[in-house]
Amino acid sequence: MTTIALAQVAGGRGDPDAAARMAEEAAAAGASLICFPEQFITGWSPEIPPGAGEPLDGPLTAAFSEIAKKNRIAVVGSIIEAGQGGRPRNTTVVLGPGGDILAAYAKIHLFSPGGEDRYYTAGDRIATFTVDGTTFGLAVCYDLRFPELFRIYALAGAECVLVPAAWPCCRVRHWETLLPARALENRYYVAGVNTAGGPDGIYCGRSLAADPDGEVIARAGAGEEPLFVKLDPAAVHAAQKSLPSLSDRRSDLYHRLLSSL
Repeated sequence: MTTIALAQVAGGRGDPDAAARMAEEAAAAGASLICFPEQFITGWSPEIPPGAGEPLDGPLTAAFSEIAKKNRIAVVGSIIEAGQGGRPRNTTVVLGPGGDILAAYAKIHLFSPGGEDRYYTAGDRIATFTVDGTTFGLAVCYDLRFPELFRIYALAGAECVLVPAAWPCCRVRHWETLLPARALENRYYVAGVNTAGGPDGIYCGRSLAADPDGEVIARAGAGEEPLFVKLDPAAVHAAQKSLPSLSDRRSDLYHRLLSSL
């Protein structure tokens, strides 16, 4: 079993002190990994000046690294990563308990209704990593609406996909529907950690985790709190074996059908 903590915190505080306190609490409770919401340090915004951001190994990642080393816990944080051509990436970075970078994932699907696609560069690759015997994948917020990405993670051997987000209250029903759906259709765990609070109460938390049967096994309220989730990789493989939808796929046919569109 692997215990993880979903750190439901308010965004835009501008400093990682709250992250350090919650990581200490999570480590003391036996968690091997703590995951924070999308852009929780700066607050998510689609509009960002050209040339903004920092290198992948810049100051914010260094701060996450220190938190990881101090508490001997893997930290999944979020940064605005400087990119080529002036547009940054919305990047999730994972620091191992020794402070080293285990993985980095740049958000693939940018939120065009909010203009994110006009200010950021989209990612073009998945990221997986292993902590405490469990293999994780990474997705960010709007990615949740694209089942193709989650199917690719299933084929890549992920046993849990983490989804840091800044998902607004006005669409929280979609969040609560899609997280279990992605888990059920791929027969693995999906754990989403959302932002709390924000200007005019735009975010209302509701972080949750679903198991390979699509059952919600942990759910947070609206305020700041750590949500602890126990993962059993053996349950993933048992679920995928008992209902082998992944091996019954017709990938040969899908490619042909797509090419004809």
